[in-house]
Amino acid sequence: MTATTRGTRPSFLTEGRAAFPEGFVWGASTASYQIEGAVRDDGRGPSVWDTFSRTPGKVASGHTGDVACDHYHRYAEDVRLMAGLGLGAYRFSISWPRVRPDGVGPVNTRGLDFYDRLVDELAAAGITPYATLYHWDLPQALEDRGGWTSRDTAHRLAEYAEVVHARLGDRVRHWTTLNEPWIQAFLGYGSGVHAPGRTDARSALLASHHFVLAHGLAAQALRAAGAQEVMLVVNSSLVVTPEQMLDPGAPVSEADGEAVGRANALMHRQILDPVLLGEYPAEVLAVLERHGGLGHIHDGDLKDAHQPADVIGVNYYNPCVVRSAPGEPADAAWPGGEDIAFPAVQAPKTAMGWPIVPEGLSRLLLQFSRDYPGTRLMVTENGAAFDDVVTPGAPGEPGEPGDRVHDADRTAYLESHLRAVHAAIEGGADVRGYLVWSLLDNFEWAEGYDRRFGIVRVDFATQRRLLKDSGIWYRDVIRENGLT
Repeated sequence: MTATTRGTRPSFLTEGRAAFPEGFVWGASTASYQIEGAVRDDGRGPSVWDTFSRTPGKVASGHTGDVACDHYHRYAEDVRLMAGLGLGAYRFSISWPRVRPDGVGPVNTRGLDFYDRLVDELAAAGITPYATLYHWDLPQALEDRGGWTSRDTAHRLAEYAEVVHARLGDRVRHWTTLNEPWIQAFLGYGSGVHAPGRTDARSALLASHHFVLAHGLAAQALRAAGAQEVMLVVNSSLVVTPEQMLDPGAPVSEADGEAVGRANALMHRQILDPVLLGEYPAEVLAVLERHGGLGHIHDGDLKDAHQPADVIGVNYYNPCVVRSAPGEPADAAWPGGEDIAFPAVQAPKTAMGWPIVPEGLSRLLLQFSRDYPGTRLMVTENGAAFDDVVTPGAPGEPGEPGDRVHDADRTAYLESHLRAVHAAIEGGADVRGYLVWSLLDNFEWAEGYDRRFGIVRVDFATQRRLLKDSGIWYRDVIRENGLT
């Protein structure tokens, strides 16, 4: 197997029919702060992303999520788009500061009313809602009390879970506790490139532990309330040496093998082992000992965290290539990553500069299946940003439906990654569905509106939606339940 480069394709990515299992879930994902806008409407309080995006120099072009895709007011139009695509599932997140503006205290019923309306609209369209409780928009009031460096925030998430389930649980059966806790912990509290913008290794490690505790407490609350399915969604990358990227069977040195194992422990096992196995890996415990000790792990924490998710959501965009590099300082987002280098991957790149390596997804899904036997998986995010261009329709009709976005690069990206998912299923991975990232062009965190991931184009000046060629292609894949 070789890395994807122009002109070469791994054997499993060759063209041909690839049918997915009966009942395979096809859908799309979004997140509240990235699409909703309406940041001051109906009693919503400020989130850490409201604060962060208003801090000069933190977000590209000075963008904020104040309006985003205006989904809060245009959700019915967006659900009609989903229905036209044939989506079976829609994964969205609920804005904590919209529901509990201060993170605690009185419930803002007007905020919950919006999700009531959204869920009813989805039901009327025959689309199954997949609700995420937390996708990074922590109420600023909780951050002011310590945020995720405080174990109290984990308990507040469990209370919030109870509140939301009490309102929506009669119609929402699929619940995700957290989206990508590693990213928020280590980019939000370690490197500071995401909200809340802190830059402290110990804070990042505290946040990571409190996330796994929060998952466990929220999962217990959801299950006690009768939730049918509880998910945890993690960011994930195939962690390999450059040689292993080209050839999975390539021999590696003892030092490089240690680098791979430690990086994998820091990225994946730091979150998944406490949840699925009830323990931290030795590599993570060693890092914690060097960064302030284990005093933040209280008696009973790992028992509470050990709430195996019914499904692990896998968000995949690119691999993580590492090698041993004695003397290399740890990256700010990788406490414990001393003596590890992250060499560039030789592959085509997206507009984000991320290497396109679809076989990394199939190998990763199979790896998770081996590391955590019996765990059901779902690809909950996968997609790519490219510099889309609108091709106008007939002369004299600017903005009419004749306009097109011929995003062949995105279609090729999605096709190759879906073939990788199919290969993983054929190899024995229990993958239950695929949710494209993203339904809409949106506020792409620190990149603002400068990067577009959607299969639907959003003109942020007019809020006009335009289905891209990739969306048309995805509609046909869903209809066929496979690739032709």
